Amino acid sequence: MELRFTQDDKHFTYGARAVIIEDGCVLMVSNTGMDFYYPVGGGAYHGETAQEAVLREALEETGAEYEIDRLLFVHENIFMPTGIPRWEGLFVHEVAFYFLMKQRGSKDVVCESYGGEFKESLHWLPIEDLRSYKLYPEFLYDKIADLPQGVEHIVSRTP
Repeated sequence: MELRFTQDDKHFTYGARAVIIEDGCVLMVSNTGMDFYYPVGGGAYHGETAQEAVLREALEETGAEYEIDRLLFVHENIFMPTGIPRWEGLFVHEVAFYFLMKQRGSKDVVCESYGGEFKESLHWLPIEDLRSYKLYPEFLYDKIADLPQGVEHIVSRTP
């Protein structure tokens, strides 16, 4: 069971995301139901650490085994979603851990997953051109190009 719950019009979710970089590109996901790119990852299961969740999610979504390099960001995202059907009409509070994954020296990945009811696909986006793509969350535009030396706590609050 994923660590998420909904009470009335409020939703909480706890997750882990993988920042996967190879050859000047970052691996992002898109799906047929949304108009933006987002990192590999998803919800952690009850009893699963964020590290275990990101390793599982990376394998499930890419078909490749990755190792964690280090924790980059803890992101608290407080928002009213638009364009995310399963969260439409909810006030969402999401806490997600973003891990930099060790490079494998290969961009060979296979995506056979679904984001809810929508088929997902993987894309290697050139880091130098990230602003030409619609990314979510938006802090990734600046942070991927200049990775922090330590862990950063980022809070995004969208009315």
